Amino acid sequence: MELPKSIEIVEVGPRDGFQNIKEWIETDTKLKVIEGLVNAKFKKMEVTSFVHPKAIPQMKDAKTLAKTVVEKYQDQVAFNALVPNLYGAKAAWESGIRQITYVISASEAHNKANVNRTHEESLIDLKQLKKELPDMHVKLDLATVFGCPFEGEVAVEQVCGLIQASIDYGIEEVCLCDTIGVANPKQIEEVLTAITSQFPEKEFSLHLHDTRGMGLANVLVGIKCGIQTFETAVAGLGGCPFAPGAAGNIASEDLVNMLESMGIETGLDLGILQDTVDIVRNKIKDQLTSHMAYVDRVCKA
Repeated sequence: MELPKSIEIVEVGPRDGFQNIKEWIETDTKLKVIEGLVNAKFKKMEVTSFVHPKAIPQMKDAKTLAKTVVEKYQDQVAFNALVPNLYGAKAAWESGIRQITYVISASEAHNKANVNRTHEESLIDLKQLKKELPDMHVKLDLATVFGCPFEGEVAVEQVCGLIQASIDYGIEEVCLCDTIGVANPKQIEEVLTAITSQFPEKEFSLHLHDTRGMGLANVLVGIKCGIQTFETAVAGLGGCPFAPGAAGNIASEDLVNMLESMGIETGLDLGILQDTVDIVRNKIKDQLTSHMAYVDRVCKA
């Protein structure tokens, strides 16, 4: 396999990693984790989501947290927040966030479960969002691209239709998500080949969960298919609260270790990242899916 010189890793732990943890995480603890991730040299980070607290109580401090990290680290990190609708996008803008993730599930059934909208309704809201917040950088997360907990396999044609709609609306980025971690390397290659052949000029990123232990293998196939940006979560935290059976993300430290061991640069400090994993284990969740959380400290990457 021809390997790239470098790969970009986007940290999503403070959002996707924390969202399905039931016990309240103090804002100061969240900020301490984010500080560790900044010190580990992440340049892009998804820090919270602007959703109704009744839907995801863990995100009720979104405004406070966003304002704090933007004010403190805006010269070091491009912060992003997930939003389900125009209301959330406006709240993010008011909190100083200038890059957001808007989510549409490739599966209509999961879209209804996740954001209580049909595809048509989600696209209408996305179009209005771009109109009312023209200076907001918008990344579209296409969830359940590789499988849905309600519908099973999702047709590539359906995914491509949503991608085309996002292009028509001027969306800057599209991330393809394996929301419940059911993808296998063969499927990753088939789906990416079909999508990139239809949109050869478009760059995509991947958000992969490790539910069945195939996350890192899927990353390698993604790299083979030309993907250069991957989203991961510190300590392997995460999982969609509205997707039965969804488990954690690929652990950021596991991916950094694998890539750096292969001679692929990430620009990240593995030692500091592992120190941040310790904060997660000691203050948030004591049992982790991360492999690097349980090995001896290594030389800094």
